[in-house]
Amino acid sequence: MAKFILTAINPENGQRTHFHYDNATSELTRESGEPVVHAVEVAKRVEAPAVSKQTPLGKSSPRTLKISLGLSCNYECEYCSQRFVPRAVETNPGDVQAFIDGLDAWVTSPPEKVEFWGGEPLVYIKTMRSLAEAIKAKFPKADLSVITNGSLLSDDINEWLDRMGFNVGISHDGPGQHVRGPDPLKDSQQRAAIMALYTRLAPQRRISFNAMVNRENVSRAAIQRFFIELTGDHMVPIGEGSFVDAYDEDGIAHSLQPDELHAYRNLAFHEIRTGQAANVQAVSSKTASFVNSIRSRRPASSLGQKCGMDKSDSIAVDLRGNVLTCQNVSAASTAPNGQAHRIGHVSDLTAVKLDTATHWSKRGDCPNCPMLQICQGSCMFLEGPLWDRSCENAFSDAVPIFAAGFEFLTGLVPIYIDGPQRDDRKDIFGFLRSDQGNAVSPSAKRFPIRVVAA
Repeated sequence: MAKFILTAINPENGQRTHFHYDNATSELTRESGEPVVHAVEVAKRVEAPAVSKQTPLGKSSPRTLKISLGLSCNYECEYCSQRFVPRAVETNPGDVQAFIDGLDAWVTSPPEKVEFWGGEPLVYIKTMRSLAEAIKAKFPKADLSVITNGSLLSDDINEWLDRMGFNVGISHDGPGQHVRGPDPLKDSQQRAAIMALYTRLAPQRRISFNAMVNRENVSRAAIQRFFIELTGDHMVPIGEGSFVDAYDEDGIAHSLQPDELHAYRNLAFHEIRTGQAANVQAVSSKTASFVNSIRSRRPASSLGQKCGMDKSDSIAVDLRGNVLTCQNVSAASTAPNGQAHRIGHVSDLTAVKLDTATHWSKRGDCPNCPMLQICQGSCMFLEGPLWDRSCENAFSDAVPIFAAGFEFLTGLVPIYIDGPQRDDRKDIFGFLRSDQGNAVSPSAKRFPIRVVAA
């Protein structure tokens, strides 16, 4: 783990101040050693398991149960994490009863959340209907959720989703949807069904539009404006909202290039600090989490992976009872570390071992990264060039959130982070580069005041 010296400026007059930050203890102090905020008492932290091929994780009765209906989809999106995942044998409505009958053997306490996943889940609507109704009857207090591209919605499905109490995410990238794939909003019938569902569920805050950021769709402000104009709702929830991970070559193509990193961080920070991305869940939740990590002195040892699938009580399964690394893989696929994504079967839950993952503490750069408390290690099963590019995306996505949280706590903007991380990541906004493009000491050059309130 690492300690860092931060140089921050007053955005009004350019005056510089130094701070110390420890990513292991979440301590942020002034140069004098005085804490920026006094610690608040929290419940005892639980140490997160450092999952890896060598130190696999067992699974228990789920608090969060993710059910994969299959990976079939009526769209082929450019950077879909499932695009090149080998398919297992498809499940069907005939598999539902055996799945329900077997739940008591391994679900020993009611789950808090049950999520229904595809592919496109509504491709499997016959299976999903009977399964969800049986789940709701068995676990009436569980929250049900589904993420859909929205193209298969209808009045009948909308009424059913509403009646069943579903929380629904509509996958759509707003102004960048053309990069992702087909746009259901351009089809009058599909658009009408999506908007009808929004009208039904929005008053209970049970629906969101889930957008991802990529190098052709970098502006969260533009995404937010798109959905406000679409719905007429200035509080329209925008789920997800992070930069894409690179799951394949197309993911790499939609990732930030080296000469785009600083420009993206500047744009994202400006949009966050001026409130133009306030509806984006990834911004609001991560900024609050980072601020609270400082207030509560959250130890890095308590940090699991961002997806939460390294928790023993978060389980992804298919209807044949296969336990999977996560909902985006299949029982027929293999992780980059050579291990099968099928990590066991619910009939022998004690033998299930998550060994396809790599916890951030097992990575080379993560322990020495100042963005650790925000990033939480990116995708846990990526390796090699896919991991490297996803790490670059995640770092640049975390910088504006780090800066926004820091400014909230201090009134100043961090511009340079000195410490054991890579040299090219110290000048976080690119303001302190010399004419040759090399980072220089913050004390050697006056900061050009580019970070100003709108």
